[in-house]
Amino acid sequence: MLVKVFGSAVYGVDAITITIEVDTPGGQIGVFIVGLPDSAVKESTDRVISAILNNGFERPRGRIVINMAPADIKKAGAAYDLPIALGMLAAGGQLRAEQLNEYVIMGELSLDGSIKAIKGALPIAIQTRAEKFKGLFVPKDNAREAALVNNLDVYGVEKISEVVDFFNGNGDLKPVKVNTREEFFDAQTHFEIDFNDVKGQENVKRALEIAAAGGHNAILIGPPGAGKTMLAKRLPTILPPLSLQEALETTKIHSVAGKLPSNTSLVAQRPFRSPHHTISDVALVGGGGMPQPGEISLAHNGVLFLDELPEFKRTVLEVMRQPMEERRVSISRARLSIDFPASFMLIASMNPCPCGYFNHPEKECSCSSITVQRYLNKISGPLLDRIDLHMEVTPVPFSELSSQKSSEPSSAVRERVIRARDIQAKRYEANPGIYCNAQMSSKMLKEVCVISAVGHNLLKTAMDRLNLSARAYDRILKVSRTIADLDASDDIRPEHLAEAIQYRSLDREGWGG
Repeated sequence: MLVKVFGSAVYGVDAITITIEVDTPGGQIGVFIVGLPDSAVKESTDRVISAILNNGFERPRGRIVINMAPADIKKAGAAYDLPIALGMLAAGGQLRAEQLNEYVIMGELSLDGSIKAIKGALPIAIQTRAEKFKGLFVPKDNAREAALVNNLDVYGVEKISEVVDFFNGNGDLKPVKVNTREEFFDAQTHFEIDFNDVKGQENVKRALEIAAAGGHNAILIGPPGAGKTMLAKRLPTILPPLSLQEALETTKIHSVAGKLPSNTSLVAQRPFRSPHHTISDVALVGGGGMPQPGEISLAHNGVLFLDELPEFKRTVLEVMRQPMEERRVSISRARLSIDFPASFMLIASMNPCPCGYFNHPEKECSCSSITVQRYLNKISGPLLDRIDLHMEVTPVPFSELSSQKSSEPSSAVRERVIRARDIQAKRYEANPGIYCNAQMSSKMLKEVCVISAVGHNLLKTAMDRLNLSARAYDRILKVSRTIADLDASDDIRPEHLAEAIQYRSLDREGWGG
């Protein structure tokens, strides 16, 4: 008897429907899987048969041929266990097959028949609805995630027997319902940390506010214990809340990577990724035999924080250059090429020298000028050019540390950032894919960043004295446009340009020069 069951394969952040055909043609006894399965799929027969026997069903007899179509796409992972098991039971007459073709079914089986979580439930649900299937069966741990997709019946199951009972008309499974909007908006403003936890550092807070308002990259340079990491971790608390579309994009990426907590429906807050400096270039940008998203994609619509930047391998830092410009990363392999989104804010921190006290107001640096220069040269010029704001973080005096005076909370800063982003949203509404000043193209600079003759002379002087590149020139204009937006100014005034120029610390003499 020939039976068809439908599953799904995830490639990049999208899914492709897979047809699993199970037939019992007779002949040599055994189970034969064809259609480009990987080792995990080939090994599924032993898991599936044990799960079938341990749940009171009969072992399939005779020759069983399982074809996974389309045959030119590699099928990877253990998530095909459940549809294969149901196909075997249906082909053996133990399960009614009339409704099987109306559902997509995915799940990894344990030997006792329990169903384990899978990766990519959200893109699978989106594709299931797009192809007009009636419903989707996924493990219970993935049900809330998949149920984000409306107009689709999503069933969360824990045992294979529940699915068999459903198709045999004996079960009482109900679709999972999730109030997406209510859960999403409730979770958006709940932060455990706040900007008012940071004593002093008002100039750095101002710079981070500008970075948040325009989506700019930033680097914090200062001695150990000055508060660089503390400040960076609080940046998401002043970023604008995710839109529902951004949240869905972010959730898809985390779903594909298997990074969503169990029973989670939607990523409601902007991601903050902080990889260790021993990370490899593949782990950072993504890749592998079956390409998976890396840290830069997991930080999509959020913040990628690289602490102790010079300690990262040079090759790791250099592979970020193209994704930072194009806001996506392309992973190419012999059989396929996959694009992952990577629109993130880069926030980096570093000590000014190996001992950490170069340019310190009180402690003496023990490093030679050559050592300092060698340390700073670990960060290439092209990478620094792509970082809009360079901020010096100086130690906070005891009088400020011990002060009981409360500083400005994140909520107040966030309101100003949101107002500035609203101005930018209106400005770029005719330009799809551009939402903030940091994303504007060089061509748009001429229209958006018009400066006066005084401002032109100021910028020319800065370019000559600091020997800035053309990319640094663009960055200064973009930052000054953001500062003007925070002031609700239509024009970029000389003071806006002057403030943007001062955020180029590493271009000035005195930094290892």
